[in-house]
Amino acid sequence: MTIHRLGKDLYVEDLKSVDIAQQFGTPCYVYSANTIKDNFSSFDRTFDRFDHLVCYAVKANSNLSVIQLLAKLGSGFDIVSGGELERVLISGGDPKKIVFSGVGKNHQEIARALAVGIKCFNVESVSELKRISTIASELNQTAPISLRVNPNVDAKTHPYISTGLKENKFGVEIENALDIYQHAKDLPYIEPIGIDCHIGSQLTQLAPMREAAEIIIDLADKLASTGIRVKHMDFGGGLGISYKDEVPASRESFVSMLCEVMRGRHEEIIIEPGRSIVGDAGVLLTRVEYVKEGTHKNFIVVDAAMNDLARPSLYDAYHRIEKASAAELGDTRSHQTYDVVGPICETGDFLGTDRPLDASEGDVLAIHSVGAYGMTMSSNYNTRPRAAEVLVDRDTCQLIRSRETVDDLIALEKDCLT
Repeated sequence: MTIHRLGKDLYVEDLKSVDIAQQFGTPCYVYSANTIKDNFSSFDRTFDRFDHLVCYAVKANSNLSVIQLLAKLGSGFDIVSGGELERVLISGGDPKKIVFSGVGKNHQEIARALAVGIKCFNVESVSELKRISTIASELNQTAPISLRVNPNVDAKTHPYISTGLKENKFGVEIENALDIYQHAKDLPYIEPIGIDCHIGSQLTQLAPMREAAEIIIDLADKLASTGIRVKHMDFGGGLGISYKDEVPASRESFVSMLCEVMRGRHEEIIIEPGRSIVGDAGVLLTRVEYVKEGTHKNFIVVDAAMNDLARPSLYDAYHRIEKASAAELGDTRSHQTYDVVGPICETGDFLGTDRPLDASEGDVLAIHSVGAYGMTMSSNYNTRPRAAEVLVDRDTCQLIRSRETVDDLIALEKDCLT
């Protein structure tokens, strides 16, 4: 375990988390480099001899140092914006290993992606397909595309992160896919090279993913019968992690399932994991400001807030919270229960509710499994500077994003004052 407790102290790899908090301040995101490496390798090595590409979903954690770490491992990248494209390029990612997803790609983003030579556009509508064709024609450059197909498979996850049903905004309906591929084939400067599918995030069961994969394979066979032979099949990502008591399918079992359904085929297999690579690699360290006990409710007020970690307020998501250093953990049932809340002026500003804790002012708490959709979803609400980010590799740690200052936040506005 690269994030683990040894005696009274919580460690990130070989370093005490309280020492990291002392050095870099709080709130502070801390990531384990070797957890990220191990998680990526669990996907990559399980494919064995299958032609494949693991494309890390940058939206999960877009820190340049995290991207660089994965690029050095040979990772591809799944991006959803022009900004993410630039992050991958700056970090040394290979543009030929980039797939570009997202329902709202604008003209500038498409042109830039064509210019750097990305692997493929995951196209989500006929309108987008026409726009890519127009821009590619202007640049006299062929655009490699796959259609993101919506298979109408229930991912059995939170409705906000379900993407594979007919009522979701993503992809084209499976019933229309054949006609749209024929249309794509006839458009100038468009080359259909793949099929893409992604049914949702924080998936714990293999059955929906297998069902979607079989639908995509069936579509590939139908396309081949019309003369369109795709070079790859992108089965998306979305594999979940354990936040509380979930028992998600393992990375290895997910890959093994795909290899099983693809046995005997020639197409390259692409997957787009994000959360399952970085999610359990991160902790958010936060310091207790006040302990507020009342008749009906007790609160621990910390210096992190919903602007630092939005998932509890946005999804009612659960993250395990514990003291970074505890003289004696003992039986937590004997502790008071507290809501762990931040300083923001919203009742929805909570990081955890009804938690058995024994904390005092000045203690450091660790909020677990925040490596995905933690920092990337943070904001400056209440004019709060965003947290620092630190990467730990065994017994060394590196600041990979400096803590913002109030001056940083107002710099773009001061010169506009009249």
